[in-house]
Amino acid sequence: MARILLTIWPFAGHLHPAIAVAHSIRARGHEVAFYSGATARSLVEGEGFGFFPFEKVNEERVTAIASSEFPYAPSLWQRLRTARVQADKFREWLLDTVPHQVSDLNAIAASWRPDAIVSDLSVWGPILVLRETLQIPVAVLSILAACVLQGPDVPYWGQGWPRPRNALMRFRSTFVATLGGWLSAGFRSDVNALRKKYGLPGLACSVTEFAGQMPLYLVPSAREYDYSRNDLPPNVHYVGPCLWDNPGHVPPPEWLKTLANDRPVIYATEATIGTNEPFLLKTVALACRDLPVQVVMTTGKQRSPAAFDGLRGPNVRVESYVPQSDLLPQAALVITVGGSGGVLAALKAGVPLVVVPTEWDRPENAQRVVEAGAGLRIPPRQCTPERLKAAILKLLSEPSFRENAQRLSAAFAGYNGPARAAELIEELASKSSQQARESVAQESGDLGRAGLALPKSAVPKSALQKSAAAGSAPGTPGGPC
Repeated sequence: MARILLTIWPFAGHLHPAIAVAHSIRARGHEVAFYSGATARSLVEGEGFGFFPFEKVNEERVTAIASSEFPYAPSLWQRLRTARVQADKFREWLLDTVPHQVSDLNAIAASWRPDAIVSDLSVWGPILVLRETLQIPVAVLSILAACVLQGPDVPYWGQGWPRPRNALMRFRSTFVATLGGWLSAGFRSDVNALRKKYGLPGLACSVTEFAGQMPLYLVPSAREYDYSRNDLPPNVHYVGPCLWDNPGHVPPPEWLKTLANDRPVIYATEATIGTNEPFLLKTVALACRDLPVQVVMTTGKQRSPAAFDGLRGPNVRVESYVPQSDLLPQAALVITVGGSGGVLAALKAGVPLVVVPTEWDRPENAQRVVEAGAGLRIPPRQCTPERLKAAILKLLSEPSFRENAQRLSAAFAGYNGPARAAELIEELASKSSQQARESVAQESGDLGRAGLALPKSAVPKSALQKSAAAGSAPGTPGGPC
């Protein structure tokens, strides 16, 4: 049995894929614990996993940054103008928290002794420091539906550009990547200054590229969705969607049974984090007011459904949260801002989408949906009720969109999702344990030939774990689940 520690930010889009993977790791006979914010404790422990809360990391401040608005900028020039402000936010969140993560995780590693760490792509402590200082293998678990690592098969990340199909498009991506590297030189200097404090050499690449050099890099999606990439190294694996959305395993709400069969169901959702103006849901209500459809909106738990009372109508239902796995089998269409979890869930269910992408990875998801023929994209500033209504009618009347969504659904089914991720993580932990045993055996042989005793600190970690587990309470982070 191996011990696997998942280091995850306490946000739904980060936690839910990790919980899906954690269940599959545990099903293979291993012990799993999470390191995350205290707000995730009840969710994680409710699923039966060990939990270590942030001690040094300021969860409240991180949540405020992650929830703040990163305005949509349709042009590269506008993005460059706001880049400094956004870079300062990312530095405070991703880089400035690394020493606090390292302090917390050093203490956890000393007491719980994980065999491998599975790190959220944006939890940088294990990636930048601990893999080298603790000599613990680190697997990256991306939260994105597309692989963020650059390569000739994809455009420069973040712009939502089409896949490069000629030399000019590839030149544009290369030029912007070079420009981005130049603009981020100061950030890289800060990264290298931090690594120097831990006695580690500087990086000659970005943190994103460095994360791609971890021994295992998991993408919870399919190659067929991600432009059928063939330019990635062998440590990068598409494992298929890792979806989980039902805390407590509650049964489907009764009102789902009352949805009429003679009108298509439209599922509209905005964001699982943030409290900015829900422009999309309001536009959906206006666009669908006179259409022969049923609309189910989810506002997110951070907003009160009461704030949407003015949008309710005979064909519009507003809920705080509904598990997508319950709702999507009845949906004819999904309207979303394009978060990875929602897009993957819709496509796995074979449901086409209208994507109105705002910030983060959403423009990239929107473009991939369009290129796959599984939906339409509307820029936020052009998302009027009239334009959205036209998109809805087009997707409902043309069967090719659903056929292409179902094609991707069939492709997803071949990847096994969390089960495949767990298998690869198990292989990583097993390989690490084997290397540790071989190293100890070699050292023992060398010392024996020299007539010396093997130091206690060189005992294989697995033996120490068994000894520690024998005296620790079941169900706690220090003992077996």
